[in-house]
Amino acid sequence: MAYEIKKLVRKGVYKDLYEIATSPFIDWEKLKGKTILITGAGGFIGCHLAMALMVRNDLFGDDISIMAHVRNKERAYAKYGDMLKRFDLSLNVSDVTKFINATGMDFIIHAASQASNIQFENDPVGTIKANLSGTENVLELAKDNNATALIVSSLKVYGALRTGKDRIFEDDIGVIDHTSYKNCYAIGKRASETLAASYVKQYGMPVKIARPSYIYGASSLEDDRVWAQFIANIVRKQDILLKSAGAPLRSFCYVTDTCTALLKIMLDGENATPYNIANPASDVTIRGFAKAACEVFPERDMHLAFANKEDEAEPVRDTSPDAPTPEILDSTRLLSLGWQPKVGLHEGIKRAVGILEEADV
Repeated sequence: MAYEIKKLVRKGVYKDLYEIATSPFIDWEKLKGKTILITGAGGFIGCHLAMALMVRNDLFGDDISIMAHVRNKERAYAKYGDMLKRFDLSLNVSDVTKFINATGMDFIIHAASQASNIQFENDPVGTIKANLSGTENVLELAKDNNATALIVSSLKVYGALRTGKDRIFEDDIGVIDHTSYKNCYAIGKRASETLAASYVKQYGMPVKIARPSYIYGASSLEDDRVWAQFIANIVRKQDILLKSAGAPLRSFCYVTDTCTALLKIMLDGENATPYNIANPASDVTIRGFAKAACEVFPERDMHLAFANKEDEAEPVRDTSPDAPTPEILDSTRLLSLGWQPKVGLHEGIKRAVGILEEADV
């Protein structure tokens, strides 16, 4: 095929895309000859999904059509480049909170959402609207086209929990201050799930819900998320400096595993039933992630340092019954569908750094 993806992306990126496109956990027959609209196709997850589906076409001729919905045309052209000359990729440019001018899709993956603390602080209105009116537009589009919709939600819907358990299950519900603009993302995601359940109830539509954990991979060196900054430190050969003890315990999941999980939920998940996405082997503290980042490349002699002397001691987790529940997602429900994560934390960090250091094709 002209403009084969393998020839247009870095080798490390292609390795990741190949892993998604050949996943044994996906019933690819259900996607043959189908059209998939991906909102947020200029973002981290949306772009990986779009490119992986094109790789699937390259390898197996599955004739999947991808409609990449983006807000910024110039950035999309810079990201996709010659891929836009392919027959199986089309660009759909508009704000997801406004009318989406598209027809003929069989599936819609709603991944458009601002996910940065900087965006929450500077554009809380835009953040919440992508998950309110944006989700409504997606569901209306799915209804009009008899399409299956996948709503990409977030672990942030759980809020503050004190369950006495060491992990979070899909039926746990915590406290979120709905009067604070700082919760524009979390409340927006909760509302998007309620919208999904409402459309399933009222119209009998196939709508699936995914709750990813902390997704990591080869992001921008300017990404403000803490894991991305650790990876950027390794690329820049800088020691990692923690300004706290790094005690929060979180679930991390590499981007390829997250993508295969999303496709699995879209195809085989129950309607209006949320599925946690997490890799049990990558449950780690912030401090642990930083340590792992240093350990992956021992030849670079990278070190973990602390801004405050008192933070150097290894933190001890509070396991009392009223202690905050850690952001560890239980993925039993997703595992029961037949999905399995493949990329461990050290391997994921190694891949991310390798991609960022690799020269463009």
